[in-house]
Amino acid sequence: MAMTSNKPYLVRAFYDWIVDNDCTPHVVVNAMGVGVEVPQVYVSDGQIVLNLAPRAVTAFHLDNEAISFNTRFGGVPTDIYVPIAAVIGIYARENGEGMAFESSRPVASELQGVDDGPDDEPPTGSGPSGGKRPGSKPSGAKSAGPTLRVVK
Repeated sequence: MAMTSNKPYLVRAFYDWIVDNDCTPHVVVNAMGVGVEVPQVYVSDGQIVLNLAPRAVTAFHLDNEAISFNTRFGGVPTDIYVPIAAVIGIYARENGEGMAFESSRPVASELQGVDDGPDDEPPTGSGPSGGKRPGSKPSGAKSAGPTLRVVK
């Protein structure tokens, strides 16, 4: 029997854990993912890091399909929509504790018949196995940023 993806459950669990420990939850998002609505001016290397702290967002909603909320970018109120499939990782800003996901590719049940290649194909883009580390600062930044590792 095929099960649904565990990714939305893990994102919710880590979000709750981070907030319960008085830390600031941040998500790393594949900004080029299908259905992602984020201000493109803040995207770097195809990714954006979003602050999900309750004090930083309004109308926050996190379910099995997506994360949505309203926040301010440069003082401008902005609606954000991130399908769960586009979430690359979630971590606490203060200590980097969190989880990176192996791939932002959707599970078979989310594809609805779309063939995206063989399962043993390495993930493309700048996810955990390629190039830029999720949650890392752009080159030239003084802080090394949080460290996420893939948990299998």
